[in-house]
Amino acid sequence: MEWQDDGIVLSAQRFGEHDAIVEAMTPSHGRARGFVKAGMSRRSKASLQPGNTLRLVWRSRLEHNLGRFQLELVHSPLGSIISDGRRMAALAAVCAVVSSTMPERERHLSVFNALSGFVAMLEAEDGGAGLWAAALARIELGILSELGYGLDLETCVATGSTKELVYVSPKSGRAVSAAAGEPYKDRLLPLPFFLVSGSGQLPDCEGALAGLRLTGYFLEQNVWVVAGKGQPDARERLYESLARNQ
Repeated sequence: MEWQDDGIVLSAQRFGEHDAIVEAMTPSHGRARGFVKAGMSRRSKASLQPGNTLRLVWRSRLEHNLGRFQLELVHSPLGSIISDGRRMAALAAVCAVVSSTMPERERHLSVFNALSGFVAMLEAEDGGAGLWAAALARIELGILSELGYGLDLETCVATGSTKELVYVSPKSGRAVSAAAGEPYKDRLLPLPFFLVSGSGQLPDCEGALAGLRLTGYFLEQNVWVVAGKGQPDARERLYESLARNQ
């Protein structure tokens, strides 16, 4: 069994003294894992940093075995972002989110494209921490949809209205208008405007945090709790950093 694909590194963990288990998100083979001989050697370790794009060849005698990677570095964004702790934190968070939510060996091209665009945005230093956090919330919204837990943020679940959508029902994952939600607002989740299709609004830091709280709630309920892992530490650190500095 063999395939070739490009992939963005999500993680690399030491295996034995010098080898590594590498996890990457690929456009055609989804989240993939493989053994890399001498992956933790000084020569190879730099290529296996999260966010790097690799050209991968995966081989295994059986399709469901771990398999072995041969790899070649295509591009690394780290030269542009490694001196900026905020961008490194955002990169760690997005890689951890994709790693903790995407099923292995299932093709999810839209998630790969979103991850690739996020890394490129960090490399270009397009915006600040609030904008990057908002972009992460959008990626998480897409992940929920890909996994079958998509939120309906276009119409009010109670009235069918498309106006003044300011809440989300924690039970149905559907939007609720200001009027319909008023009696129950203490039990509803705030809906930041930038997540509503066609809003055209650029999020501030407070809005970005609200977006991460919203998507994080549904990921926790539907994905992380089921997997028994909880929210990734890197995502929590990014959120807490934003909350402290807003």
